[in-house]
Amino acid sequence: MDTLQGRTDVLNVAEDWARKGRGVALATVVETWGSAPRPVGSHLVIDAAGDFAGSVSGGCVEGAVVAEAAEVIETGVPRMLEFGVADDTAWRVGLSCGGRICVYVEKLA
Repeated sequence: MDTLQGRTDVLNVAEDWARKGRGVALATVVETWGSAPRPVGSHLVIDAAGDFAGSVSGGCVEGAVVAEAAEVIETGVPRMLEFGVADDTAWRVGLSCGGRICVYVEKLA
C-alpha cells in the first residue's frame, strides 16, 4: 500500500464502508522516526466488526491499532498512538525495527 494508488484504494474502501452505514475509523501514519515500516500518509481503515484494509506498519502493530479503533468508533474521540522500540508495547506488537511511528486514529462520519 505504499503507492498512491494503494492509498487511494484504502480511502475508497473507507468511503464505501461508511456509505453502507458501517462504523468506520481511519488510521493514518502522521510521523515516523528512524526505520519505520510504512511512510507518512499510509492508511488503515477499520470497521466496527474489526474488518480492516490497508496497513500502517507492515503488519506489526495493526492488531493494536484495530483494538484502539474499536473504541474510537464507539466514542467518536480520536486518538494519537505512538509505537517505538523504546516503548514496552513495541516488543509486544512486533515493532523491533529500531524506528517509531505515530498513528492518528479518527472516526469517519
